Amino acid sequence: VIPSMRSLTAEEYVEAFKSFLDHSTEHQCMDEFNKEEMPKIMASVNTFKLKSSSHFFFLVFLSEQDLKMIRILQAAHPGVLIDNEIVEPNAQHVAAYKELVNQAPDLQNVSFIWHQLTSSEYEQQVKEKGTQKKFDFIHMIQMLYRVEDIHNTIKFFHSCLNRHGKLLIIILSDSSGWASLWKKYRHCLPPTDSGHYVTSNGITDVLKRLGVVYRVYEFPSGWDITECFIEGDPVGALTMDFLTGTKDFLGTAPPALRRRLHEALCQPECSSTKDGRIIFSNNLSMIVVES
Repeated sequence: VIPSMRSLTAEEYVEAFKSFLDHSTEHQCMDEFNKEEMPKIMASVNTFKLKSSSHFFFLVFLSEQDLKMIRILQAAHPGVLIDNEIVEPNAQHVAAYKELVNQAPDLQNVSFIWHQLTSSEYEQQVKEKGTQKKFDFIHMIQMLYRVEDIHNTIKFFHSCLNRHGKLLIIILSDSSGWASLWKKYRHCLPPTDSGHYVTSNGITDVLKRLGVVYRVYEFPSGWDITECFIEGDPVGALTMDFLTGTKDFLGTAPPALRRRLHEALCQPECSSTKDGRIIFSNNLSMIVVES
């Protein structure tokens, strides 16, 4: 008897995500954005305020890019004091990030406040206390898939910006293979706790309805998925699990669905071939929203 398809647990997702990072240019893509655009963005953030204040207020939803962005801010505004608040529900992720902070010798002017909460729990807490703090920079890196109400989440955190502040949203681009894959096949896959199959056009539609000013930067990223076409390959199995959000997709999906997915992954809207390898398009959109 073939077991039925089910979505990945949190632990299984972490394993599949690690394999994805090992075989994709996701972090290199973000590093390129940090190198090319972030110094200009950080230099312009709240420049007016910083002429008369030595404090910078930073709110982030935990990602591996946080310390890199703090250092870009420090380079743009030498000597500034940075109050950094982190929102993250996973205790292990918070502990790992605290360890990174403790090992960093160049963060003397940075203070950290930790909120082990989801974004909606943080929002609820702020509203209950009735003391809404204002921030000069807020980022949401690859996290809007996991919120219940994208429109109101963006609306609330945009309202937390200081004058001349910036909100950075990083999300999968509509030019990515994910957009094509989700459009055609998400109804065939088990529901996930991610909540939303959303790409950049879904976010810019929200921003247009909110009437805010924003700019979109597109950066190419690739993911080598060659192994998912090799029978019995363990990396290929994890690749298909991450692509579909399904535990043991190759072992539990109906043969016809497996075949259709493999065919779709080879289409030009999903992937390209380079040096005999199949590279899935993982392009990202970096959306910078003005206060």
